[in-house]
Amino acid sequence: MKILLFGASGAVGNATLREALDRGHEVTAVARKPDRIGIVSSKMQCVPLDLLNQPDAAINLAAGHDVLISALRPSEGREADLVPLTGAVLDAARAHGIPALITGGAALLKLADGSGHTVLSAPGFLPAEVRPIAEACAAQDALLEKEREAYWTCLRPPAMLLESERRGHYELGTDTLVTDAEGHSQISYADFAVAMVDLAEAPQSPRRRLTAGWRAPAQTPQPA
Repeated sequence: MKILLFGASGAVGNATLREALDRGHEVTAVARKPDRIGIVSSKMQCVPLDLLNQPDAAINLAAGHDVLISALRPSEGREADLVPLTGAVLDAARAHGIPALITGGAALLKLADGSGHTVLSAPGFLPAEVRPIAEACAAQDALLEKEREAYWTCLRPPAMLLESERRGHYELGTDTLVTDAEGHSQISYADFAVAMVDLAEAPQSPRRRLTAGWRAPAQTPQPA
């Protein structure tokens, strides 16, 4: 499979790049500063691109690829850029009829406590410093809601993304945070990447929102 990956130098993008290459896929890795990607592979082509200032370039790059993956995250203070960046990826997907996998945010996922609150609406749930990117992710979701032509899937992380091991397992959800037996909503970047590449390899249903997180494995009953 030929994958066009935007945001390849970021934490999610870099983990997704490694996972895709490990599975033998060919990846065009796009980053504003490709020297920060830190991966060398004969199956990878690096493309330097400031997508915010060259949005139409994504359309040209997309030709010949099987799937687009966006792991784009703006820098602090530029969170609102997430919407036009996502728009540029959707434009490319629409132009070539290629499915797009979009990294979303947990902002509009419901808490698992049954309160009906979302990550963004729950009082005191979000630290003040992460509210700007959460609000940008909510605006990104509104953009996706209006998109009726491009085939997109939005994969939203749990409450916490961790620099931790690749366990090789996760559970998908839809509109509620996936939690483990202790009530923690988390996953490693490596396993979030596993979920992303699994979705890239699967037949795509158009315009759906998913989330992924670690769920405690079921305990095997012990013989009496």
